[in-house]
Amino acid sequence: MRERRTPGVYHLVLRMGRARRIQVGRLGRFEFGAGYYVYTGSALGGLEARLARHRRQQKRLWWHIDYLLRQAELVEVVAVPTQRRIECDRNRRLLSLPGADVPAPGFGASDCNCATHLVRLGEGRVTVSALAGLAR
Repeated sequence: MRERRTPGVYHLVLRMGRARRIQVGRLGRFEFGAGYYVYTGSALGGLEARLARHRRQQKRLWWHIDYLLRQAELVEVVAVPTQRRIECDRNRRLLSLPGADVPAPGFGASDCNCATHLVRLGEGRVTVSALAGLAR
């Protein structure tokens, strides 16, 4: 049976229980305050495999998000099936939300011109419906 490969973009909602300084590969060391974060990524080669990798605890640290996932709790995943490259647009919409800030410049944005693909939204819980509505 052939493996299913649905292209798309996704949001990982993370909760940092307490502030931590984390080394993010060669990007640098950053202070991540307590609260909720949303990472926006793309998986045009297949959402299923990419999201399964993000959920695994044992893996080679490769992407910036891998370093943060070792320290933060993954509380929600929002997948958006699409063949279009809309992750930067969705990320810009996240950054425009009240209270949103950039905790680590360049995080997850090595292949685009975005300031970051990781947005800190503070102490309030991020809802799936708010993330799903970003495309409208």
